[in-house]
Amino acid sequence: MPLIQSTPQGLYCEEGGFHIDPWAPVEHAVITHAHSDHARPGSSAYLCAEEGAGVLRVRLGDTAPITAIPYGQVIQHAGVKVSLHPAGHILGSAQIRVESTATGETWVISGDYKTEPDRTCRGFELVKCHTFITESTFGLPIYRWTPQDEVIAEINEWWRANAAEGRTSVVFAWPLGKAQRVLAGLDPAIGPIGAHGSIWRLNQAYLAAGVPLPHTQRATGDEAKALQGTGLVVAPPSTSATTWLRRLAGPEGVSTAFVSGWMRVRGARRRRNVDRGFVLSDHCDWPALMDTIRATGAQRVGVTHGFAEQVSRWLTEQGLESFVIESRYEGESGETPELAAALEKSTEAPE
Repeated sequence: MPLIQSTPQGLYCEEGGFHIDPWAPVEHAVITHAHSDHARPGSSAYLCAEEGAGVLRVRLGDTAPITAIPYGQVIQHAGVKVSLHPAGHILGSAQIRVESTATGETWVISGDYKTEPDRTCRGFELVKCHTFITESTFGLPIYRWTPQDEVIAEINEWWRANAAEGRTSVVFAWPLGKAQRVLAGLDPAIGPIGAHGSIWRLNQAYLAAGVPLPHTQRATGDEAKALQGTGLVVAPPSTSATTWLRRLAGPEGVSTAFVSGWMRVRGARRRRNVDRGFVLSDHCDWPALMDTIRATGAQRVGVTHGFAEQVSRWLTEQGLESFVIESRYEGESGETPELAAALEKSTEAPE
């Protein structure tokens, strides 16, 4: 029997008696990170990385039975040794290393990860293993990222141009991780910075964890008026067609942008009905994905979350033993509709 196996509740380690990122309530859950497709409510006990405890509590509630440990600390859980290592995805994201005390066999379950460092979370740490479980959210060769500093510079220039013409800039980004990454790179000299309430609340957990963010006001009521015209507001994609957005309009209206890895696909910006699309992902692109898999030294690779069949087939052709692990959640932070729409008409990157 493999050390980690797929069950109706998600990945399960029988020797250790725990699940990893379970889809349904279980007795013991080890959590890679706080995104809702990895951290579900209702389990009897949760284990996570210390740096991610704050955002996990925001997502699961103050009374959730969470135990947090530092990165790298090894704990004995029944018949296995467990440690958590930085995944570089969002604040507190972790790869789960599981080692059998009986055989010495080692598995690493990566969760979601990226290898490009950013200002808002601990950088990815390579962990050697016998079997590596990898995501494949952007597991096609068309997905290749521009360095993030260049993308953030583009966002600041777009904002600067809007502010000069009296338009409020509104950036749509996923509330946990992407929003804070964008905020951390903004230039406050351009104008005031605001955030939708759902993002503002998560910002407080980031600040409590010591992550530096610029002064950001909650974009509600009178505070929203102060952002009109020269401000930049970060908001969840769900607000794009609401009356809340109209309250932010400056003398020349609002200019909107969407920040996502899916913006690499031709037509994604049009389907999102925004003025600009900025390609910035909290996941690996194709080259980083392949480099990481090779660097782990793993001879067996399980692939999940995204283009699993394509990546698994490619790895098999490269001489590795590979297998697909089914998932209930696909896409960037669960953005299944965007994935489907983006691939419906095009599989090419834009010029």
